[in-house]
Amino acid sequence: MIRLTTQRQIILEELSKVKTHPTASELYDMVRKRLPRIGLGTVYRNLELMAENGMILKLEVGGTQKRFDATTEDHYHIRCSRCGRVDDIDIPVIDSLVESAAKSTSYQILGHHVEFTGICPDCQKSSRPGLQ
Repeated sequence: MIRLTTQRQIILEELSKVKTHPTASELYDMVRKRLPRIGLGTVYRNLELMAENGMILKLEVGGTQKRFDATTEDHYHIRCSRCGRVDDIDIPVIDSLVESAAKSTSYQILGHHVEFTGICPDCQKSSRPGLQ
């Protein structure tokens, strides 16, 4: 386990405050309000290190920018195919999916990522005629 420095603690606190799954750049803007001298590279390196150590999740969804999540328990995400917004989906994780995959391959299954895609409520509103 890595040491929780003041910088890492603040990054984790800011990430835990939101459910928006921010990018490193978005998180940097949030952290700078508390640590004005911190650099984007420092935030990015700490996010990568915390993800490697299981303190946070790094989401690499749909070929978009990496996003980060303070919720480390297994759960699913949905990504808006228009704006890229990522949200959690509150449904049970399907453990039988991993069991089925393990039975059908000689791979050692380490985990799985299921990404749902759709159009978020904001994009739905903005695309309706007359509701600009």
